[in-house]
Amino acid sequence: MIAVNRRKFLGAGAGGMGLLGLAGAMPAWARGADILAGNARKGLDEISGPNIDLTVARSAFATGNRRGGAIAVNGTIPGPLLRLQEGTTVRLNVHNQLEEDTSIHWHGLLVPFQLDGVPGVSFPGVKPGETFTAEFPVRQSGTYWWHSHSGLQEQAGHYGAIVVDPAGPDPVQADREYIVVLSEFSEMSPHTIFDKLKKGEGYFNYNQNTWTDDYPLSGEDRRMWAKMRMMPTDILDVSSAAYTYLLNGHGPLDNLEYLFRPGERVRLRFINAGAMTFFNIRIPGLPMTIVQADGQNVEPVEVDEFQIGVAETYDVVVTPGAQQAYTLVAESMDRSGMGIATLASAPGARAAIPPLRDPPLLTMADMGMSGMDHGSSGDAGMSGMDHGSGGDMAGMDHGSSGQSEMAGMAGMSGMQMRDTSLLPPDVKVGPGLDTVSMNPVDRMGDPGIGLADVPHRTLDYRKLRALTPHREGRTPSRRMEIHLTGNMERYMWSFDGKKFSAVSDEPIRFAYNERVRVKLVNNTMMAHPIHLHGHFFELVNGAPADRQPLKHTVNLQPGGSAQFDLTADEPGDWAFHCHLLYHMHAGMFQIVTVANPDGSEA
Repeated sequence: MIAVNRRKFLGAGAGGMGLLGLAGAMPAWARGADILAGNARKGLDEISGPNIDLTVARSAFATGNRRGGAIAVNGTIPGPLLRLQEGTTVRLNVHNQLEEDTSIHWHGLLVPFQLDGVPGVSFPGVKPGETFTAEFPVRQSGTYWWHSHSGLQEQAGHYGAIVVDPAGPDPVQADREYIVVLSEFSEMSPHTIFDKLKKGEGYFNYNQNTWTDDYPLSGEDRRMWAKMRMMPTDILDVSSAAYTYLLNGHGPLDNLEYLFRPGERVRLRFINAGAMTFFNIRIPGLPMTIVQADGQNVEPVEVDEFQIGVAETYDVVVTPGAQQAYTLVAESMDRSGMGIATLASAPGARAAIPPLRDPPLLTMADMGMSGMDHGSSGDAGMSGMDHGSGGDMAGMDHGSSGQSEMAGMAGMSGMQMRDTSLLPPDVKVGPGLDTVSMNPVDRMGDPGIGLADVPHRTLDYRKLRALTPHREGRTPSRRMEIHLTGNMERYMWSFDGKKFSAVSDEPIRFAYNERVRVKLVNNTMMAHPIHLHGHFFELVNGAPADRQPLKHTVNLQPGGSAQFDLTADEPGDWAFHCHLLYHMHAGMFQIVTVANPDGSEA
C-alpha cells in the first residue's frame, strides 16, 4: 500500500456524496451534464506544426477517490504539449467552448504584448464561442508552458507544456526525454477553495501544532509563536487536504511510468504547472544534473534534490544504472502529500516508495529576524555584489535546532513583527500589511523551506550559472525596490501594501532598453514565486555579470530578499505577479509598462 497522504481520506467520502446529493445546487462546472460529456483523459498529446488548434471546454476529471468538474484543452489534462521549432512562425488558434471568457498565456515565450494572453492588460479575452489567434515568430528554445490567465481556470486543468527545439545543435545531449508536468487536482471548485482561505487562512493546514504533537519546539518557542498569533507550520496555503498531486495528470496510484535502458542519458523536463504547490523533486538512488532553468541553458549542476516553485521549469539529465526501477518523488513542500512516477527498465518494474518526511518548521530567518547583519551587502556596487557570508544562508541552521535561536525573543517578537518604520515611504501601511521583515537578508543561497538540513546535495540559486555569456554588458543605471506584503489572517496579498485593484492606473514604468536592478523584499512569512511577463531577467546571485542566470520566475524566501537585473527591451504592458494563484487573485499583481523605442506609451 502506498502511504502518499496522511489524511487524504478525511472528508473525501463526504465530498463525493456532496457532488451527487447537491448537484442541483452546484455551479455549471460541476453538474452532471459535464460528466455526461465525458471525463478528460489523463496525460498530454503532442501537437506540432505551423498551425495549432486548442479547444477549451468543460469536462470532468477523476483521480484516486477524487472526482469533480474540470476544464480540459483538446480533451486532456494537462492539455497538449506544443512542440515548436526556434526560427519558425507558429499560428495558435484558441477556440472557447466555455460559457465564460477564457485566455492562454504563453508562459516564458517572447511574444508581442498583444498576444501575451492576460485579459485586462494586453487583450480583452476570448469570448464564449469565439476564437482568438496568436501568430508570432518563435525566437528562443527551451522548456516552457501555457495556462489560462482568466479567473481561476488554471486550477481546474487549463494548462499544458511547451518545448521549443533549438534551430542549431542542442547543447544538452540525451538518448530520450520525458515531460513531467507537476500540478494538483481538487474536487472542490477553485472559488470554494479561495472562499475558505478568505474565511480562515489555515483551513487546509492539517500540520498545525497542538498539545499532543511531537514537533521539536520548546515551551518557550510555543509561547512565542502563540504570542505572535502565527504558526511555525504555515508552509503552504493549500495542502493534500484539498489536493491530489499529479504528474502529467496522473495521481500517485496511477502507476505512471517512464521507460529507460540502463546507461542511457534521459532528459526530464520538469514544469511546475501547479496553482499553489512548491514541489521537492528527488529520485532516490539516482543523481540529477540540472542543465536548464526556465528554458535557459545553465552550466551543469549535480544534485540529489531540488525545490521547484510554481511556474518554474528545470531540465535535468539522469543516467539510470543497473537498478530495475527508480521512484520519482514530487513531495509537496509542506510534506502533506506527493506525486509519484517510476523510471522503469521494463513495464511494471517498481522501486520502493519513500515515506513522507516530517513537516518542516519555519525559523527566525523565515520571520526576517536573522541576528546576522546583512543590511547593505546586497546593494553594494552596481558592478558586482558581495555574496560571501553577507548573504549566504548556508551557514545558518534552518532545521529543528534553528528554533533554539528563538529563545529569549518572545518578549520582543510580537512588538517588532510590524515595525512599519523599517518600510520606505511608498509602501502603504494599512490592514493589508501585518508583518514587516526586520532584517530581509539576501536568501539566494537557501535551497528552500525544509531542505537546508537534508543529508544530500540540493540546488539553490547561487549554484546557477548561464552556460554562455550574455551579450548585455551594461551596468544598471538605476535601482528599484518592491516590497511583497500581505495580511495572512485576512488573506490579503499585495505589492507595496497596495492590492492590484488600487494600483491598476499606476503601473511600474520603464524606459525602452533601460537597465534596472530590481530588489524584491519579502515582508511575509511565506515563499512567493514572482513572475514577470514578456522578459527574462538576470539573477544577481554572485555569478560573474555575464554569467548571471536568466529566469522569468524567482522564488522569494520568507522574510528575505532577492535582486535581479532587467533590460526592459520588450515594449508594451506586461503582468508582474505572484504565481501562487490565490495570492494573485487576492491582489499580489501589478502591471509593468515598457515604453516604445521613441519614448511613447505602447
